[in-house]
Amino acid sequence: MGAAATLVLAGCAPGGEDGGEDGDSATAFSLLTPAENAIIRNELTALSSGACQTQNTALPLSSETVAQSDVVQKVTLLASQKALPVMFVAGTAQVRPDGDLGKNKLTVDYETKLKELGHWDDILPAAAATVKSAYGGNMASLPFQYNIEGIFYNKTLFAQHGVTPPTTWDEFVAVAEKLKAAGVVPITQAGAQGWPITRLIGNYIFRSVGPDAMTKVQNGQAKLTDPEYVAAARTIADLGRAGLFGEGVTSRAADAANAQFLNGQAAMTYTGSYFLANLNDPAQNKVGVSNVGFIPFPGVDGGKGNSGQWPANAGAATATSAAAYGPKVGDWLGCIAENYGSSVLKNQGVISGFRLNQPVDAIPPLTAELQAIVSKTTETVLWFEALWDAKTTADAQKNVALLLTGQQSPEQYMAMLQADLEKAR
Repeated sequence: MGAAATLVLAGCAPGGEDGGEDGDSATAFSLLTPAENAIIRNELTALSSGACQTQNTALPLSSETVAQSDVVQKVTLLASQKALPVMFVAGTAQVRPDGDLGKNKLTVDYETKLKELGHWDDILPAAAATVKSAYGGNMASLPFQYNIEGIFYNKTLFAQHGVTPPTTWDEFVAVAEKLKAAGVVPITQAGAQGWPITRLIGNYIFRSVGPDAMTKVQNGQAKLTDPEYVAAARTIADLGRAGLFGEGVTSRAADAANAQFLNGQAAMTYTGSYFLANLNDPAQNKVGVSNVGFIPFPGVDGGKGNSGQWPANAGAATATSAAAYGPKVGDWLGCIAENYGSSVLKNQGVISGFRLNQPVDAIPPLTAELQAIVSKTTETVLWFEALWDAKTTADAQKNVALLLTGQQSPEQYMAMLQADLEKAR
């Protein structure tokens, strides 16, 4: 806390009763983003000298960074000092209705503000649904880094080995087994990080039990120890025991998994649309963008979910201070909503949850394909741990390696997580 406790951000708005909609308390459009991820601040900087230049003249952009690991601590400190920036990254739990920022109404509801500004339609419906699901029904964040997730596959390897993109889980397993028999790693995942494997468990649950499966667990209508939930953990564990992730999956880092796919050593990888940045980089992608396809997580026979329910997330929460909000901040917010989607796609090749209001030329075909999916999607599902507390999330990701190697049974794994959830209530 030492250095952070004495830091006062330049341009921070005073909090509490001094701000609000009667006038702008902010002297700058102060922005706090994670040091490790420059996408948002780079794009707002570009807008400040471009489409939002007028708004920037009235309320200049002032950008600061914080280490991702320090976000919650830093935002808690600034809130206690009534010194929250105008726009800032925050912890997911902080902005939910029962979180410190949410219950004290320290952040704006973007749906309300954007409707007042006439810019709500600039948010894609799927992105809005995802944000609300992640934040307890609140539109507490903007979908700057909205991602859908699915399976990227190597078209050349599929053609060479006579397999076609699977649409059902049984087909997926059959394709993976055929590729393994031919000496190809069927699917590479960064098992060392945990979440790339737990994502698969969660998606199988959504496809088999239905899109509300994890909400039911959270509100006590279902348990992770119920047979259909345990079956999902067993199904993904079976992939590991069959060697369908290749050797060393539990120690494989993200860079290694990416390289394995981009070098043509693995036929498939499950990840988010942010992977397009890697795919569109010729220095990384040795198989060529035209040789990569994208499909949804497969359906489960007899399941209550379907492949049109895309797994999605909106990146880290990016909130706006209610105390700082006023006409000038509103002008900035409207300009961002209207222009960010096209700007970030043009400048950084990144998909967002904002509508493309200006045409963007020369979009790589796969990027355009995913942008079209995002634009047309109306229903999304979250990830396995989206609604959980920190301990349950950590236990899920840390112990999934034991599940894959058979050191922990599916029943034991799910019972541990259910116990965590019950203790957290």
